[in-house]
Amino acid sequence: MTDTPTRAGFIALIGEPNAGKSTLLNQMVGAKVSIVTHKVQTTRARIRGIAIEDQSQLVFVDTPGIFRPRRRLDRSMVAAAWGGAADADIILLLIEAHRGLTDGVRAILESLESLDHKTSVALIINKIDRTRSEALLALSRQMNEAYPFAQTFMVSAEKGYGCADLRKWLADSLPEGPWLYPEDQIADLPMRMIAAEVTREKLTLRLHEEIPYQLTVETEAWEERKDGSARVEQVVYVSRPGHKGIVLGKGGETIKAVGQAARVDLEEFMGRRVHLFLQVRVRENWQNEAERYGEIGLNFRDGDN
Repeated sequence: MTDTPTRAGFIALIGEPNAGKSTLLNQMVGAKVSIVTHKVQTTRARIRGIAIEDQSQLVFVDTPGIFRPRRRLDRSMVAAAWGGAADADIILLLIEAHRGLTDGVRAILESLESLDHKTSVALIINKIDRTRSEALLALSRQMNEAYPFAQTFMVSAEKGYGCADLRKWLADSLPEGPWLYPEDQIADLPMRMIAAEVTREKLTLRLHEEIPYQLTVETEAWEERKDGSARVEQVVYVSRPGHKGIVLGKGGETIKAVGQAARVDLEEFMGRRVHLFLQVRVRENWQNEAERYGEIGLNFRDGDN
């Protein structure tokens, strides 16, 4: 038994869309708990992934990307992001090395300065494999002149470079206290919601342009079967009749491929067989229905003007 005190706390990942927050979360946790695509604004809810480092329990909050919201859904997503930051013990601001100090990052820094607490904020310069070392050092100086960061880390979330040092610093910096979750738990989202996120990721990867932002996925039924497998029924809600045909694909080939890919990921994540059944329904006004927001972990009222 060690005399080292246990530590635990919440670490919020914030940044512009596509900065690599979900990729970093999955890298730190060592499992896929947040969806990762090449499209922006794919994370909608505040997703918590849990990692253990020595005697510390690191609870990561992967927030939606912070951007200029246009629709109710956008406003709810941005409110969720800042809610995650306000509740955290440590905030990690991710920026892309090759993009640097953008107008969007400047706006985030301004908002950080207005937060009424003394939470440590660390800078994470991500995707360093795309940038020369001289440019990285110059960017680090520029960012630290713009905001008093507690620490700066240069990482590649995708390849894992620099992530071990970040985990060690986080483990040492969290407040002393008992762990917040069981040792073997890696996420605090209900399995039904994780399953829906996995299917939405596969849809986002296969579909183009605006359609991924016009749909949502809900797990409608979950049955634990005697043989240890799970029967999962999900509904894909689209906002226009024309989108239903695109999601289904010719002869149902698109939705079939999505279902197969999602099932493989779910079986890997859960360590057992999954029988996944998908339906596609048109619900033209789902982005203005409070019930839909609750299903994806957002607050409907946050979208009010």
